[in-house]
Amino acid sequence: MDTGSTGDLGVCGLAATQMATMLAAGEISARELLAAHLARIEEVNPALNAIVTFTPELAAVRAAAADEAHARGESLGLLHGLPVAHKDLALTAGVRTTMGSPLFAEFVPDIDAIVVERQREAGAVMVGKTNTPEFGAGSHTFNPVFGFTRNPYDVTKTCGGSSGGAAVALAARMLPLCDGSDLGGSLRNPAAFCNIVGFRPSPGRVPSATAMDAWFPLAVEGPMGRIVADVAFFLGALAGPDDRSPVSIQESPEVFAGSLERDLRGVRVAWSPDAGGLPVDPAVRAATANVPGVLSDLGCDVVEAWPDLSDAPQVFQARRAWLFAVGFGQLLEAHPDELKDTVVWNIRKGLEMSISDYAEACRRHTQLFARMDEFMSPAAGGFEFLACPATQVPPFDVEVEYPTEIEGIQFETYIDWMRSCSDITVTTHPAISVPAGFTGGGLPVGLQLVGRHRADRSVLELAHAWETATRHIDRLPPLAV
Repeated sequence: MDTGSTGDLGVCGLAATQMATMLAAGEISARELLAAHLARIEEVNPALNAIVTFTPELAAVRAAAADEAHARGESLGLLHGLPVAHKDLALTAGVRTTMGSPLFAEFVPDIDAIVVERQREAGAVMVGKTNTPEFGAGSHTFNPVFGFTRNPYDVTKTCGGSSGGAAVALAARMLPLCDGSDLGGSLRNPAAFCNIVGFRPSPGRVPSATAMDAWFPLAVEGPMGRIVADVAFFLGALAGPDDRSPVSIQESPEVFAGSLERDLRGVRVAWSPDAGGLPVDPAVRAATANVPGVLSDLGCDVVEAWPDLSDAPQVFQARRAWLFAVGFGQLLEAHPDELKDTVVWNIRKGLEMSISDYAEACRRHTQLFARMDEFMSPAAGGFEFLACPATQVPPFDVEVEYPTEIEGIQFETYIDWMRSCSDITVTTHPAISVPAGFTGGGLPVGLQLVGRHRADRSVLELAHAWETATRHIDRLPPLAV
């Protein structure tokens, strides 16, 4: 069993799957596992600010329930006794959910989001909430409620976002599993910046009933872990149909069970060092230069190619603006001076967009999906996977709100610098960020792997093979050793 690197971290350095095996065998109790992680959190979280709302009393109750069930010869579920934390965008019944906004600093919902409910029902032990940007807007985790979350590989750098607190909690070995969400890259970007694994599943794979637009095709919730096998294991609890979500995929989560080993000989992979011509920082290019060679050594047929995603920026911006208008338009009207500037801009962009402009974006979205389908069609001998850098820049200074240029190319908006992720979002295909290496300065870089429509498991299989071949996951951050 692949355990990842433990260093001298004891049980906190083990893979989630190994912790689950030890719990099932009675080699460790849920109470003991919780105590070890709470001690780890107390040791490193003050310097990183990843977990921002703590629930140790609730965690103690749930760990005790797990141990009592084990004593009766029972299991509470797939995640029995495993410590977790939930992104501070996800509703948690009886536990405050701030969304990084002063307007919700003391908000305590009375229901759980499905992603939270499923973890609880699978026996997980909630220890708190992880930090996120205000309303999850932007791939840099800071907000006026809790402040900055810092990168454990260099505390002067950003951890990315918007699932930044989750990525840091994992990288620093504070927790074995964390949930996140992704619109423009919020599972993939922080994973790349923190040398962990973030998987953006197909829309509907992890159902949601609290989405601002229940039919919206681009926003997803998903798993994060330190190794690919943990992410697949986690999906066993998170995925599966739910009638409360009109877009939920009906396939059983059992599809993610079992070994991820696969013979990759002859599998066609389209590789692009710049995600189809985007500006990419030289440090990222250097760190990912060996990708074609490694994939070839795994047996893949690697070709430098990329689908036509030229309409993706317009589609993404229009779809995103629509979502912000639906979700936050009334909030802006009631509190025009209490939202951060980038959120206000995105809401207004949606409110001011004409129906004809949005209709044109929808038409182009449909055409883009058709081109992507043709590029990857198995019937036409298309590519099974795409591969490119997960991010266009390495982690930047924590005091910088967002990059405004790369390779001399200036950006107009706060999300233009992350097109390597957001262009893929528009395709609605499953995508993962897996550790790809490090810059000369020791900062993590991620590789993005993209699969065919709803072929989520295949993405995990290729990512697992990459991880096994490279072992970049073994390089722990300074605060984790």
